[in-house]
Amino acid sequence: MRAVIQRVTRASVTVDGSVISQIGTGLCVLLGVTHGDGAPEVEKIARKIAQLKVLRAADGTDEPNSRRSAEEAQAPVLLVSQFTLYADVRKGRKPSWSKAAPGEIADPLYEAVVRELRETYGLEVATGQFGAMMDVELVNDGPFTLLVEVEPASA
Repeated sequence: MRAVIQRVTRASVTVDGSVISQIGTGLCVLLGVTHGDGAPEVEKIARKIAQLKVLRAADGTDEPNSRRSAEEAQAPVLLVSQFTLYADVRKGRKPSWSKAAPGEIADPLYEAVVRELRETYGLEVATGQFGAMMDVELVNDGPFTLLVEVEPASA
C-alpha cells in the first residue's frame, strides 16, 4: 500500500458538484492498493497514518519534538482511494496501471483501513467515494507531505 499523507488545515471531497466529505485541521490521505496487499498491510498503514507525529503541537508550534500524531490529537482524517499512486511511468508517455489492484480487491482493503482507523485508533474518518470522479480540495499546512509505503508480505 502507498499513502500520500498531507497535513491540512482543511480538506474536502466533491462528487457531481456536491461536497460529500470535509474535515478541518487534520490529515488528508490518498491511498493506493497493489496486488498482494492484505490484512497485514491494512494494519501497518493505518498505524502509520494514526501514529506519525506530524501535526502541530496543541499550542500551534511546529517544532519537530513537539508534534503530535492524529491519534494523540484526535484529529480527523480524510481518506481517499487513489489507484494512480501505482502508476508506472518508466516507459513511454502513457502510465500503466498494472501495479494497481483492481477495484474488487482495492475497495474492501480501502474500507478495512477506514475501519481500522475508526475502531483501533478512535479517529473520525471522512471518505471519498470509491471509483468516483472526485474533486479533492485541500489546504496543505506547511506544506507537509509524506509518502509512506508498506510492501506486501508476498512481495
